[in-house]
Amino acid sequence: MTDHNRSAEVAAAAKALLDTLGVSPEALANTGTTRPTMPTFTEYVPKALSNASPKSAQMWTVYLKVLTDEWPARYIDEPTATDITGLAKTVQLRSAQRNNSRGGHGARANFIDAVKFLYRCAVADRLISSADNPAHLLRKPPQRQSARRPLAPAQLADIAQAAANSGRDPALDALILRLHTETACRRGGALRLRRGDLDTTQLTIRLHEKGNTVRDQPISPTLMRALLTHADQRGGAQDPTGQLLRRRNQKPITEDHYYWMWRRIGARLPWVAALGVSSHWLRYTTLTWVERNFSYAVAAAYAGHSHTNARSGTTLTYVGATIEEVATALAALTGEPHPLATSTTVREQARTDRMPA
Repeated sequence: MTDHNRSAEVAAAAKALLDTLGVSPEALANTGTTRPTMPTFTEYVPKALSNASPKSAQMWTVYLKVLTDEWPARYIDEPTATDITGLAKTVQLRSAQRNNSRGGHGARANFIDAVKFLYRCAVADRLISSADNPAHLLRKPPQRQSARRPLAPAQLADIAQAAANSGRDPALDALILRLHTETACRRGGALRLRRGDLDTTQLTIRLHEKGNTVRDQPISPTLMRALLTHADQRGGAQDPTGQLLRRRNQKPITEDHYYWMWRRIGARLPWVAALGVSSHWLRYTTLTWVERNFSYAVAAAYAGHSHTNARSGTTLTYVGATIEEVATALAALTGEPHPLATSTTVREQARTDRMPA
């Protein structure tokens, strides 16, 4: 039998099999060329973000927008790990151009986190297999040591002065700075503060911070009076469950207020802009002062670090500081009495000069 005859017989047998299966040669030829279920980045990014927690979605939206901007019509299974790594380097270079960037390493790490999340969703939705996940082998750059450091008392005074002499609402800015310096609270805790969180008897505020943590933080009589006055004047007193910190028009402030506040301060103090000083630097400053003058355990409690947090150390499960010890540190910090402070340790405030609050 010639090769031609053999080929003809094979073709005939194949055609007969296809006819039996009800599949035409044209349909077989087109198999794999269409993608009826594979979404593009433009289509899939919003769906993936809808499955993220509100806080994660807020951050990852910025980085996943890079995918929709750069690859709007590409299917999500098209890019390789090399493609994504190249885009991550682009994100890093763009971020490095900002004054307060540390080489763009944080932006690159956040971008990779966002991409890994997107592809975890794609695997869960069975759009791609785990073996085909291009983000699986991506590695974030090594974490660099934070550039934040405690501020000197003179620097704190300069920041307060700059805030008082700039902006349309210096009284609000002064209150925000005092709140962060005195309590070492996070930005989220300040933004979630409500009139109902103020305990005027115990002189504490209830802070709702990251990880759904809730803690009572002692504050000075001066700060309590300032917060109550602010609530009375700006509508917070009438809405005990609403946000306390508000603008003059009684609208709650957002994270944008922090951005513009520090930008104004940086315009008056070039070193603030050059270092990228933010409210978190105030937290560093206060907690360092507390640790140096009292103890690590008191500083951890002052910071609101959980005893079960590995970063805080297992020993704190047994030797964690009490709210009375935190109040004692606060009294030493501000030079004002506090009802929860223990008289035994208050005298220790004489060991070092007080940091201006």
